[in-house]
Order: sequence, then structure tokens, then C-alpha cells
Amino acid sequence: QVQLVESGGGLVQAGGSLTLSCAASGTFFSIDAMGWYRQTPGKQRGVVATVTKGGSTHYADSVLGRFTISLDNAKNTVYLQTNSLKPEDTGVYYCNALSRRRMYSEGTNYWGQGTQVTVSS
Repeated sequence: QVQLVESGGGLVQAGGSLTLSCAASGTFFSIDAMGWYRQTPGKQRGVVATVTKGGSTHYADSVLGRFTISLDNAKNTVYLQTNSLKPEDTGVYYCNALSRRRMYSEGTNYWGQGTQVTVSS
């Protein structure tokens, strides 16, 4: 089992910045990838950014150039630096981790409880 604890959400004015963090703990062989997803009322949860333990990153087009994701493998913690925030970035941000229980196990997805980010205009 993997537990994910998120922090760093809040209220910020447009153009501002926030740093989200998510720490993974529990019993596992490896964390192969982590990421951030966003959900707004009436919409499906969608990817914001992901990073593999090898450092490969992927960003949603809407945040490219403004957000930076990074992973501290030693701490099993993922960070999302958000800059130049826009009102449309508002939503609940969920942390995700892809973890393996054993070396040859299939990966399992785990989710955090979510942290609210609100960008005012």
C-alpha cells in the first residue's frame, strides 16, 4: 500500500505562483512515476504533468512553459512548481503514483486526497 500526502494548495491571484508537493510512503518496491491531475466541477480528471523515476516529463499543453514537475527519488516526493497562474488553472489537484510492490509486479496507481488551487482574476 502507498499513501500520498499532498500540500501546497491555496488561493492566489492571477499571475502568481504556488508549489505543490506530494510525498509517498508505505510498503513498496519502487515508485516508477508520479504526476499531478486536475479536476473541476462537471469535468473529468485530466493530466497536468507527469514524471518518471528516470526523469522523463510530460505536460498538458495548457501548462507547458508555466508549470515544472520534478521528482525527488530519495524522498519519493513529487513537486509541481506553478507560475503565471490563470483563473482556468483553478481546480482540485490530485497526486498520482505508479508503484510496484515487488520487482516483477505490475504497477498499481494510487491517488492522494486532493488539494484545492484557486486562482482569482
